[in-house]
Amino acid sequence: MHCPFCSADDTKVIDSRLVADGDAVRRRRECQVCGERFTTFETAELVMPRLIKRDGTHEPFDDEKLKVSLTKALEKRPVSVDQIETALGHIKHRLRSTGERELPSLRVGEEVMAELRQLDPVAYVRFASVYRDFQDVSEFTEEIQKLSTDNERS
Repeated sequence: MHCPFCSADDTKVIDSRLVADGDAVRRRRECQVCGERFTTFETAELVMPRLIKRDGTHEPFDDEKLKVSLTKALEKRPVSVDQIETALGHIKHRLRSTGERELPSLRVGEEVMAELRQLDPVAYVRFASVYRDFQDVSEFTEEIQKLSTDNERS
């Protein structure tokens, strides 16, 4: 690690601590040349898989796009920002844990629906209606029936 003060490459780690619920390491360093101290943070670089769209094109995973669609489905629903952030984390974790470099974009939609199903049934039906392109009321009714049946089993 180069010293940010004198650019020397001889620095010594004085102290290391876990931060961010164990997702990062905070290191206190001291330059062996100028004696200045500084802090660095180390986190794992987790790469999200690229997405293969329905038309066959490829695009990078977009955190913001995922957040917007989830937030839109949950608009005016009694779900906190923390719950939304947790849901986003669950979705991204499951996508990363596949170990695949590329995934069909449909997989993202299915993961969102699974998370919404747990979080808020109304938001789930909203999202499903757009995602699955419901054409009439009977499709809404079918989805609500499936949801009711699943809830009775739980």
